[in-house]
Amino acid sequence: MADNMSEDLKSGALVYHRLPKPGKLEIQATKPLGNQRDLALAYSPGVAAACMAIHDDPQEAATLTIRQNLVAVLTNGTAVLGLGDIGPLAAKPVMEGKAVLFKKFAGIDVFDVEVAEHDVARLVDVVCALEPTFGGINLEDIKAPECFEVEEQCRARMNIPVFHDDQHGTAIIVAAAVLNGLELAGKALADARIVTSGAGAAAIACLNILVSLGARRENITVTDIKGVVYAGRTELMDRWKSVYAQETQARTLAEVIPGADVFIGLSAGGVLKPEYLETMADKPLIMALANPYPEIMPDLAQAKRPDAMICTGRSDFPNQVNNVLCFPYIFRGALDVGATSINEAMKIAAVKAIAALARETPSDVVARAYGGEARPFGPNSLIPSPFDPRLILRIAPAVAKAAMESGVAGRPVPDIEAYAESLDRFVHRSGFVMKPLFTKAKENPKRVIYAEGEDERVLRAAQVVVEEGVARPILVGRPRVVEVRLKRFGLSLRMGQDFDLIDPEDDPRYRAYVQTYLEVAGRRGITPEAARTLVRTNSTVIGALAVRRGEADALVCGLEGRFETRLRIIRDVIGLAPGVGECAAMSLIVTKKGAFFLADTHVRQDPTAAEIADVAVACAEHVTRFGLTPKIALLSHSDFGQSDSASARKMRSALELIAARAPELQVDGEMQADTALVELVRDRVLPGSRLKGAANVLVFPNLDAANIAFQFAKVLADALPVGPLLIGPARPAHILTPSVTARGIVNVTAAAVVEAQSCQALPELGSA
Repeated sequence: MADNMSEDLKSGALVYHRLPKPGKLEIQATKPLGNQRDLALAYSPGVAAACMAIHDDPQEAATLTIRQNLVAVLTNGTAVLGLGDIGPLAAKPVMEGKAVLFKKFAGIDVFDVEVAEHDVARLVDVVCALEPTFGGINLEDIKAPECFEVEEQCRARMNIPVFHDDQHGTAIIVAAAVLNGLELAGKALADARIVTSGAGAAAIACLNILVSLGARRENITVTDIKGVVYAGRTELMDRWKSVYAQETQARTLAEVIPGADVFIGLSAGGVLKPEYLETMADKPLIMALANPYPEIMPDLAQAKRPDAMICTGRSDFPNQVNNVLCFPYIFRGALDVGATSINEAMKIAAVKAIAALARETPSDVVARAYGGEARPFGPNSLIPSPFDPRLILRIAPAVAKAAMESGVAGRPVPDIEAYAESLDRFVHRSGFVMKPLFTKAKENPKRVIYAEGEDERVLRAAQVVVEEGVARPILVGRPRVVEVRLKRFGLSLRMGQDFDLIDPEDDPRYRAYVQTYLEVAGRRGITPEAARTLVRTNSTVIGALAVRRGEADALVCGLEGRFETRLRIIRDVIGLAPGVGECAAMSLIVTKKGAFFLADTHVRQDPTAAEIADVAVACAEHVTRFGLTPKIALLSHSDFGQSDSASARKMRSALELIAARAPELQVDGEMQADTALVELVRDRVLPGSRLKGAANVLVFPNLDAANIAFQFAKVLADALPVGPLLIGPARPAHILTPSVTARGIVNVTAAAVVEAQSCQALPELGSA
C-alpha cells in the first residue's frame, strides 16, 4: 500500500502524525486536580473507598471507573491493512487511528495495545489477562487462520465482548449490502448463488453471517489462491474453510462464476476478469473489496454489465464497504448494556439496521461530506455513508436490544426508546439542550416560512422538519428550481403535500402583498415602485409579509446578505412586540461543559443599563423554553465594584433594574467571565452572591464583547452554535448567518415554533 501512495500524500501523512505533537491520541483527566483535596480524592487516601467498593461488588467498576466505556484495540501486527506482517510496533499508527474513530463516532475511549507475540496460545493468554482493564476487546489485523483461534478462545474465556473487526465488521456491512442489492434485483437470499474470491477471515465471516440470514450453503462456492474449495481438497485448508467445500469438478473462478448472483471479493486486484461478468445472472451484485485495487475496477464492470451493482472498499467510488460503518456503534450498544459478548443475534441486528438506514432519505451531513450530492437508495447507494450521523441512532439500540433479548446484557437498559434518544448526544451536540423545544414544537406545529427556500440547507432542513413533525414549511422559491434540487439531493418532500411554496415570480397574492407592504412601510421610505420591485425580488420581504398577514407563524431568513438589512425589514414589516423598543439577539453555544446563552451578539452596539435589563429579562424567558433555569451573569472587566468604569457602572445599574422588575431571577453582576462560570471563584470574591452554580446566561456590556466572545467560543471551545435567536419582534423572526448548517436551521425552526405557540394570545396583526 505504501509503495502505491503518492509522495504528496506520504509526506502529508507524516507531517499529520508528527505535528503539533507525535501521534493521534492523548489522555485527559475527567475530574479536577486543582488542590490538595482533589488529589486526596483522586489518589491516596480517597481512592481506597472506590477500590473497596469494587472489591465488594465488581459491578461497581462500571460506575466508579472508565472501564464501561474503555475498549482495547489489540493487534500483533501480522496482517496490517495491505501491508502484511509488519510487526506490532509498525502497526501502532493504525491502532491509534482505530482509537480515534471509536472516539469520534461513538464517544468510546480506547487504549491501543500492540503485542509482540505470534504464538496463538500465548497471545490468547495476554488478551485474557487484560479483562479487568477493559469493557471490550477489538481484535485487529491478526492474520488468518490464527485470528479465528484467538477470537474463539478469548470469547470462551472472557466475560466481555471480544470482536475481530476484520472478520465481523466487514461481514456485517457486506451482508447489509447483499440484502439491499438482492432486494433491488428482486431476488431472495435463499435462492441466490454466491461466489467468493478469497477465503480468509473476512470472507468466511461474510459467508457465515449470510448463512445466518438465510443463504444456503449449497449455493455458496468459495475460491482462493489455489482455486475452488472442493470436497477432498487438502492444500491450504482449515476447519473454517472446509465448511464451504463443495462436491464439484470445477477448479477455477472462471468455471464457477456463470450464473452467480453475488460475487464477494476479498482477495487481490484484477482477479475478476471483465469477460467473467458476461455469464453472471441478471442484475448481479459485485463486491470487489480488495484494496487499493479491487478485483475489478467499477468502470470496467459497469461497461461490461450496465445492470450490475458494484461495491468496493474505496472512498472514490459509490457503495464503499468501510468498517467504520458499524464497529463503533456495535461496541456502543454492547458496552451500554454491559454485554458479556457480541453474539450472532447482535450482529444480525446490526446488519438489518444498516440495511434499513440505506433506504432512508439521505442526511444533510452526508451531502456536505460529498460536496452536496447525496445519493438516494438505489444501485449506487446500497449501504449508508460512513458520514451518516444516524448510524449510531440505528445500530447501537438494535445491538443493545438484541443483547438484552438474547440474554447477554449484564446491565439491561430499562427503556430502549429512551436509550435510543440519549444517543442523540453523539449526533448533534445540541440534542439534549434542544430536546424540550422539539418535544413542545411537535405538540402544536406551526407554519414556518423560509426566505431562502431554494438553498440546499433549507431544503434539507425542511425534510427533517417534516419527518420530525416540528413545523409546516413554507418555502420562498421558484417551483421548477425547488423541484430540480429536491430530486438532485435525493429528498422526498412533495410540494403542496409536505410543504407550501410562494413563487416570487408568479404568485396570485402578489398585489395583496404589495398593498400590505405599502401600508406598513410606506412611511419608512418604501415607494409604490419600490414595493412592487421588492415583493418580486426580496425573499425576506416576502417572508416577513407572509407573517404579517397571518399566512405564516414564523420567519427564518439570513442565509445570504447582511444581518442589518434583514433586521430592518423585520422591524418595518412585522414590527416589535408590545413594550419592546428594540430587538436583541441571543446566541446559544453548546460546549462539553454545558449550554450557554450569550446576549446581545448581533444587534445593540452599546446598550444602556435599561436596555441591558430588558435583554436579560427577555433572555430568561427564552431560556426557560429550553427546560433550563436561567442563571444570569452581567459581565464586565470588573468584579462587584472593583472598578468604577462606565461599563462597570452600567452593569451595576442594570442589576438594580432587573432586581426590581424580576426579583425571582437568579442574576448578579457586574462580574468577570470566570467569576460567572466558576462558583468557587465567585465565592472567593462575593460569598453572598444571589447566583448559584455556573451562570448559563451571559449578558455583555456591548456588541463587540458579545460577538467576539461568541466567535471565540465557537472556535476555541469547539462549541456548537445555535442561532442567533432574535428577541423582540411581534412574531417570531430569526436571522441566521451564512455559515449555518441544515441542522442549525432545524434547531432555530424548533425555537421559532415554540415561540409562535406562545404568541397565540396576541391580537392578530391583520394586513395592516
